[in-house]
This record gives sequence, C-alpha cells and structure tokens, in this order.
Amino acid sequence: MRKVGLFVKKDKKAAKKADEFESWLKNKKIAVVRKVSLPPDLHSPANNKISAPRDLSCLFVLGGDGTFLSAVRWIGDLNIPVLGIKFGKIGFLAETAAKNLFTAAEKIINDDYTIKRRMRLKVDVVRQKKTIISELVLNDIVINRGALARLADVETHIDDHYLTTFRSDGLIVATPTGSTAYSLAAGGPVIHPDVPGIIITPICPFTLTNRPLIVPDSIRITLKLAKGASDIKLTFDGQEGLDIDDRDTIIVRKGSHALNMITLPGQHYFDVLKAKLRWSGGRG
Repeated sequence: MRKVGLFVKKDKKAAKKADEFESWLKNKKIAVVRKVSLPPDLHSPANNKISAPRDLSCLFVLGGDGTFLSAVRWIGDLNIPVLGIKFGKIGFLAETAAKNLFTAAEKIINDDYTIKRRMRLKVDVVRQKKTIISELVLNDIVINRGALARLADVETHIDDHYLTTFRSDGLIVATPTGSTAYSLAAGGPVIHPDVPGIIITPICPFTLTNRPLIVPDSIRITLKLAKGASDIKLTFDGQEGLDIDDRDTIIVRKGSHALNMITLPGQHYFDVLKAKLRWSGGRG
C-alpha cells in the first residue's frame, strides 16, 4: 500500500483525527492525498468529473453519510475501495467508529478485509434529444417540488411500458444501499444491499394506493414531468441538483460501475441495521 486518500468532513474533531491519522500513515511510509468535504451544491447543474488520483490503494472517509456520499462522487467510477469512519450523526454507510480508526487501518494495511460491491444507478437527463447531465448515484435520485409548487405529476415508464403517473410531493428512485435513507423516511422498504432491485417511492402520494415499488435492477426507468410543471428540482444523492421541467426526460438504470466498500472482520449488516433503527436486540 503506497498511497491512500483521506476524505474529511469539515469539522474540528474530524480534522484533528485526520491530522493524527495522516502522521501515523506517513510514519509507515504511506503517501496521503487529503481532501476536505464541501457542502452540497443543490443550485447548479451536477458535474461528474473524476478528481481523485487513480493510483489510490483505498480511501478513508472521516464523517457521516453525507461526507461518504460526497467522497463516492469524488472517486467517480474508479475502482478504489472505500472505508467509512463515523463522525457524523448518521452512519449507515460507515463501517466503524472514529475510536476504531487505527485498528481498522492496521487490518487494511495487512489485507485483513473483504470487499462488498454496492450497486449504483446511472442517471441521464435528456433535454431536446441531448443528454445534459449524466450521473452515478449510490443512494438515490429525488424529484422534489418547491415549497409553493403544486403536486408533481411524474409520468413513469418501465422499459418503455407505461406504469403510472405519480401525483405526489415528489418521487425517489433508490438503490438497496439507499433504502435506509430518504426512501425509508418516505415509507419505503429496507432492502439488503445484495438484493438486485431498484426502489420507486412516491413522497406523500395523492392517491393512497400509489405505494413503494421494487423492480428488478435489469430494467430501465423513464420519468417525465407533466406539461406546465415548474419549481421542481432533481437531486443526486442529496449532493448536487438541478431544476427540471416538462422538457426533461430522466432515464435511470443500473450503473456498470459498482462501489467497492470495505468490510472488516466481525462486521455484520444486520447488526448495523438493528442498532441504527433501534430494533429489539440492537447494540445501540
């Protein structure tokens, strides 16, 4: 292991721990590339340019889920293994806590870990037959109406077959990894990351029979707003976004580049799930 990345939440505690960790790595003759996470930019078109060095052996993310999602966007479609270290309030994507950072790093240096591949979604926004945005997302895309906008009417096709027009406050299309994020808060199901599916979850639907739907990850989802739609925003993993209208067609499918997430010995998905959701038997 010659070079690793540190992607750090803009936070005093995280920065202090990153300083200690960077010195520790350099003492082991490991080069470090460090980047500070910036706040989400939801008011400009998304831009999926890769900026992470291609020769990183792995990436340590010090922060919460928002920092993790930002880090994933930074590496783009590069096959760099990623380990989340929890500093934020929400840590579904973090593999371990800050107090275990050095122990976890020793295991990774000694190749005592496994890789779990997490599906990502490829999202294209087509306007007047031209693709204006192409993104990879780990958690979800969200179509959301503004505070003063009417209900959003989202015409939905599955593999070019008309499904329905969701009339709601918005619509979420999520991966299994994203099933424990916004989709869960909107009433969607929890899906194990290894399940090959995509979740479509309406946000506060006008028609109560419009329920969350799980579709195979082999299909293509096409979304289009009704005529005259305004004050509607499309966001990617809650990190970047753009305003959309009835000129736009959103095409969602399984991406060809999965994320390589590092899993440490003794870590189990269901233990994390129970703890975060405070189910009986959770470890807090």
